[in-house]
Amino acid sequence: MQIIPLSIPTPFYVGDVNVYLIKNDPVTLIDVGPKTKDAADALRAKLAANGVSFSDVRRIVLTHAHEDHCGLTRQVRDEAKNAEILVHQWETGHLFGRLSQQHHKKLLLRSGVPEAVFGEMRRLYDEISLLTDALEDGEFVPLHDEMELEFESGSMKVLHTPGHTPGSCSFAREANRTLICGDCVLKRITPNPIVSPDPVDPEKRFPSLAEYLVSLAKLRSYKPTLAYGGHGEPVTDFDEIFNRYVRAIDDRQRRVLSLIPDLGSTAFDVAKELFPKSFDHDVHRFLAVSEAIAHLDYAASEGKASVELKDGIEIYRK
Repeated sequence: MQIIPLSIPTPFYVGDVNVYLIKNDPVTLIDVGPKTKDAADALRAKLAANGVSFSDVRRIVLTHAHEDHCGLTRQVRDEAKNAEILVHQWETGHLFGRLSQQHHKKLLLRSGVPEAVFGEMRRLYDEISLLTDALEDGEFVPLHDEMELEFESGSMKVLHTPGHTPGSCSFAREANRTLICGDCVLKRITPNPIVSPDPVDPEKRFPSLAEYLVSLAKLRSYKPTLAYGGHGEPVTDFDEIFNRYVRAIDDRQRRVLSLIPDLGSTAFDVAKELFPKSFDHDVHRFLAVSEAIAHLDYAASEGKASVELKDGIEIYRK
């Protein structure tokens, strides 16, 4: 089984996204890139360089439903004459905008985000959502943990690896201990634990950082010799990056706790202190709030902080 990485341009600060071509029957793409002309042209050209056209694609598998990974899904599917689409049922970015649901608003306002600031975040993500086409419930096959993706010359195991998003999935080629991890493992940066409603109870927040640490350990248990990420170069020393991630998370935990004053603080206020230089810059504000919420929730779950609801807003204390 041949896994061919294809670097596709995106309009986002993170840079190019990695799409993976499995050139084996059925011809499969893992992720597709954003819905832009540059991305579509690049994907078409790089597939052609490997002797593949959109019409040859039989299966589109999504690591998760963020626009830079899933945006071209419908276009590729349609040109491929109804290629099968597979994505975890806990992913929702392909169904509607990331902040368009009332649950998102409730969770962010509860974390101390002012209504006007939420409106700005919502408008930004409404624009970003134009970089993908919505899919209806019946247009995809749900991925589930330990499901096998069969190919003519082997298979890949689906690993549900929530954290960056609730439905994030990775894929293991156990025969040679190779992983495709989406944004769960990135060589140069630590993935952001995006704030999301809990898929089981959307009135609650998904415990993104706690789940991410479990997912990271799960991937490590496969003793991978090569891990392909959603951006940047592949990882060849998984233990090194695992330990680096854990140290970075521990350091961030200490920093977040140090920012809580004696009278307590909201996640929004902690985020402003945590990322003072980038807090007011486009998408970074939402990512900063996500990071603060994830760490405060994790600290509370570990007994390092407490949280109480006061006038509808969560106040964290040490």
